[in-house]
Amino acid sequence: MAKCSFCGNAIKPATGLLFVKKEGTAFFFCSRKCEKNMIKLGRSGVKTRWTALFQEGKKAGKKKTVAENK
Repeated sequence: MAKCSFCGNAIKPATGLLFVKKEGTAFFFCSRKCEKNMIKLGRSGVKTRWTALFQEGKKAGKKKTVAENK
C-alpha cells in the first residue's frame, strides 16, 4: 500500500489521489484535505498537528528527552 505524501497514513487500494508535477515528481494523497494543504497552501506534514508524521516526531522527541534526563 502507498502512503500519503502529506500525512503519512496508508492509502487503501483503489482510493486516493495521484498528483504529478511537470518535472515528474509524484505525490500520493489520501484525501483532498491533504492535497490542498500541501499543494495549494504549501504546508509541511511534519509541522501540521493532525498528521501521523507530526505524531511520530512528537513521540520520538519524548523518547529523546526521557533518555537525556536519566
